[in-house]
Amino acid sequence: MALRLRRTHACLPPRTGPTGRTATPAVLVQRMVDADTAGVAFSADAVSGARGSAVIAAVYGLGTGLVSGDIDADTFRVDRTGRITETTVADQPVAYRMAPAAGEGVAPEHLPATLANQPALTDAQVREVAALARTCERHFGCPQDIEWAFEDGRLYLLQSRPITTLAHLPDPDGELNIWDNSNIAESYSGITTPLTFSFARGAYEAVYRQFCRLMRVPQHRIEANRTTFRRMLGLIRGRVYYNLLNWYRVLALLPGFTVNRGFMEQMMGVRESLPPALLAEHKPPRFRDRLVDSLYLTRSLGGIVSSWLRLPAQTRHFQQRLERALTPPTVPLEQMRPDELVRHYHALEAELLERWDAPLVNDFFAMIFYGTLRRLSSRWCHDDNDSLHNDLLVGEGGMISTEPARWLRVLAELARQAPALPQTLAEGSLPQIRQAITQHTAFTSTYQGYLDLFGDRCLDELKLESPTLRDDPLPLLRAVGQLAQRADGQGLENVALTIRTAAEQRVDEALKGHPLRRWAFRWVLRHTRARVVGRENLRFERTRVFGRVRRIFIELGRRLHANGLLETPQDIFYLELEEALRYTDGTATCTDLKGLIAIRRREFESYRTLPAPADRFETRGLVAHGQDYRRETPAAAIKGDLKGLACCPGVVRGRVRVVREPRDAVIREGEILVAERTDPGWIMLLSAASGILVEHGSLLSHAAIVSRELGIPAIVAVADITHALTDGEWIEMDGARGVIRRLGTTAEEAA
Repeated sequence: MALRLRRTHACLPPRTGPTGRTATPAVLVQRMVDADTAGVAFSADAVSGARGSAVIAAVYGLGTGLVSGDIDADTFRVDRTGRITETTVADQPVAYRMAPAAGEGVAPEHLPATLANQPALTDAQVREVAALARTCERHFGCPQDIEWAFEDGRLYLLQSRPITTLAHLPDPDGELNIWDNSNIAESYSGITTPLTFSFARGAYEAVYRQFCRLMRVPQHRIEANRTTFRRMLGLIRGRVYYNLLNWYRVLALLPGFTVNRGFMEQMMGVRESLPPALLAEHKPPRFRDRLVDSLYLTRSLGGIVSSWLRLPAQTRHFQQRLERALTPPTVPLEQMRPDELVRHYHALEAELLERWDAPLVNDFFAMIFYGTLRRLSSRWCHDDNDSLHNDLLVGEGGMISTEPARWLRVLAELARQAPALPQTLAEGSLPQIRQAITQHTAFTSTYQGYLDLFGDRCLDELKLESPTLRDDPLPLLRAVGQLAQRADGQGLENVALTIRTAAEQRVDEALKGHPLRRWAFRWVLRHTRARVVGRENLRFERTRVFGRVRRIFIELGRRLHANGLLETPQDIFYLELEEALRYTDGTATCTDLKGLIAIRRREFESYRTLPAPADRFETRGLVAHGQDYRRETPAAAIKGDLKGLACCPGVVRGRVRVVREPRDAVIREGEILVAERTDPGWIMLLSAASGILVEHGSLLSHAAIVSRELGIPAIVAVADITHALTDGEWIEMDGARGVIRRLGTTAEEAA
């Protein structure tokens, strides 16, 4: 009785007395519910977090034995349709089942065995209790933990209170998402601002819708999956991730997927097979489905052949549109009004961002030819080390991504001609450097030429908030100074040529006496080289486009700041794309930009103090709530030798330089660069290293392609290498086999 009075009293709302003070009753008396069965119920599973599963615990008689923990209860689970999904009958003392009201039972030996094992509730009563718990949830607006009792077949509610443990639990029945940043982190590493993410999200949606149209996917199928295209990227604690299941769903749209899923996955570079969650969405195709898909595939193959034949012309037209769109406007960006800046962005979007055809087609064929070359090298040339296809791609030339390295060496040579200049470049302040170089016309002219060509190619160059070399040229000048103080030249071109020549000789030897194979192999090799070079060169065009977009929004930020709408011009990066654009035309839903930005800034600053999510993890239900963002299976500790994907051959022995922040990093002569990931802005460090080891990346990633072109031994996709190796540690890396051997912490140990 005391338990019932205390808990009921606690649920009463306060009353206001005549003096206005809150008054509560001293004693509450109510009729005792002489329960036949009683217990507790949860409108959601408080342990697993399943919001759609009500959990009921029931005992015979009063619930005192359950509350005190003296007896175990029968347990029932009920889904949202009222179906009982689980029944567990506990080993309750028979006394509680036979004489619950008095608390005394009949001796077990005098009871039928079957009666002692009967559940405390009938199925109808289980459903009634579950319905009561959910009624309380609807009334109070959140999941409830209730106490209940049956007396003479009537159900009584004794208490209802919120379930507090659900706040930090994901719903295991919620939608599954698999997040992975292994590849995209090369473009968007670390914290990424709302403006950049919203811009990238829209660009990915537009580009891959266009890709499906190029592959002649029927328009009605593209429109039916518009939500899939919108959710290809996610922002988790300020970091960009691929939503892998939606990438698979896009893959599943391509004609021929039901006929040969494995081939399509390999062709598109998908590392893992289709997840079970998506397999459930695609039932085994019927004969009619296979026939229709085969017809679509035939039509798509026609589109692929057409795209292949038109690729040179398509690339020319794309570059013409690019040059036209990036032509300096009549009114400079620095003088445009806010509405003119927005109009200029929309023109750029219509001309390029929504018509990214040539880079898409080129990337598609680069994957096809690269995969084919790798397969032919293994089958026809007996390439047991899986390195021949990479060696054949070394030193092709004509690749814009390696041009900065060549310019750096030219600048370093010009700096050496002025004895004091290398030290000033390496150690002086920016004003001191600018003053010094004015006295060296050749250096100044070449330096300005570099900025004109590569001023937008910076670290994190696809992040709109990243300062470019136009904004801060000090990283470039430091790199030139450090290179000028080192030994003259590294002979990288000769190294690349040696690797390439040896690989071609291996092919000639293996295909001797097979003229058709030799012709086919050379044809594939020629087109692989062309497409890989084209891939890097067209990525540079993307850099130029992003550079123009960056300048548009920087100028828009300056206009808004001048009008007192932003605290600083850089605050515009905390607005989403549509928020920034729509403010000028009256369609924005929030005009308190300072208030909105203050909220966003606090949130994104908090992400810097939280643990970074894993590179790959799963979520269920609400992505931003109750998740721990950790990999389901933690990576094992790495001991002994390491292994990754071989990218460029060569054996190098040297000290490790782990670089996490490249802006102020220095690679000394003979050191091996170790990084989590790289982007085109790392070219100054890549070209200075004797070897390159990267934790993430693929055989077509920027680090892999540039290292092959420069002839620098490189290995990518080495799991957790930035934590396995430490600065100054001596290692030996074999770029042909992808193996890293640990030698010790001193030169003596490594000898």
